[in-house]
Amino acid sequence: MNGQRNVEVWWFDAGLKVQTGFTGLYNSAIIDHPNWNYDVSRGTSFGGKFGMNYDKNGIVADVMFGSAKSLFENNTDNLSLDLSWDFLDVYLMWRNNQNLAYFELGPKMSTIRKVTGQGGEPGSPETDVSEFFQGQTFAGVLGFGVYLIGSDGAFSGIFGFRFEYGFQDFVNAQGLAAGLPVGDPDIYSAGEASSHPIFAGITFELNWGIGYFGRASCGQRSKFIMF
Repeated sequence: MNGQRNVEVWWFDAGLKVQTGFTGLYNSAIIDHPNWNYDVSRGTSFGGKFGMNYDKNGIVADVMFGSAKSLFENNTDNLSLDLSWDFLDVYLMWRNNQNLAYFELGPKMSTIRKVTGQGGEPGSPETDVSEFFQGQTFAGVLGFGVYLIGSDGAFSGIFGFRFEYGFQDFVNAQGLAAGLPVGDPDIYSAGEASSHPIFAGITFELNWGIGYFGRASCGQRSKFIMF
């Protein structure tokens, strides 16, 4: 048909991603205890993303590999505990793009690959303590940011912020009996308290458009068109 034009319906992109920021385990019993303090911890992860978009909205899937930490200090014994874990994170996010900015919300599933603890004096050996922690956790994620390069088309570079909160206790029943995450059985003398993984940090994406499904204005069948 003469003069026909293609109209974008669904468009797809993929990219590379890195995020880094503050990590830890939020536990009310540790916060309320006079002998234990939190130290600032940091975690970093790398991975990729795939997006399926319609107009200004889309579903984004991220797969990220990384590590996180939670550091604790005991005021009375002058001891510290460095708890680290390696993970594989899978995100499924709803994202809204408007005016070269975005907002996202969704769940995250983490597979915990290994947990190590290092306590006592600096330089103490690390110990594999994976048996005391959950092998899989779930979290809620909130994020927002801006397009620094390009836009939501063929190529873009995006800078943003993410905030994550774990829904379940990172420590399993065996770990609770041992007083983890700090290794102090008396920490739960006033009752058990859950340890929730948290993250607050920055993200950066480089995205490449794959293509889109278009349909002719005269009503012909939709077809996939590469960017």
